[in-house]
Amino acid sequence: MTFVVTEACIRCKYTDCVDVCPVDAFREGPNFLAIDPDECIDCAVCVPECPVAAIYAEDDVPANQQGFIALNAELSREWKPITRTKLALPDADEWSKVEAKLNELKR
Repeated sequence: MTFVVTEACIRCKYTDCVDVCPVDAFREGPNFLAIDPDECIDCAVCVPECPVAAIYAEDDVPANQQGFIALNAELSREWKPITRTKLALPDADEWSKVEAKLNELKR
């Protein structure tokens, strides 16, 4: 099992989760983070760190977010690791309240 970043992260990209990851499994895109399923050790320490509750255990990903399991795997092969906290995107607080934003994902 792995952990999965879901839609709530898009256009927010809070990186609180990155600092606590013991294996540097997070990958950074322009406006989203992904978790590399091959690196994730299923420790769950990232889950409570996410201010928008965007991270789920693979078995607990909500039905309407299931596509993010494959998306994390795909994007983690393309994006570089992020190992330190960075500032969230400038309008993250506004976007954190938006639910349907998959069309905003930048690759």
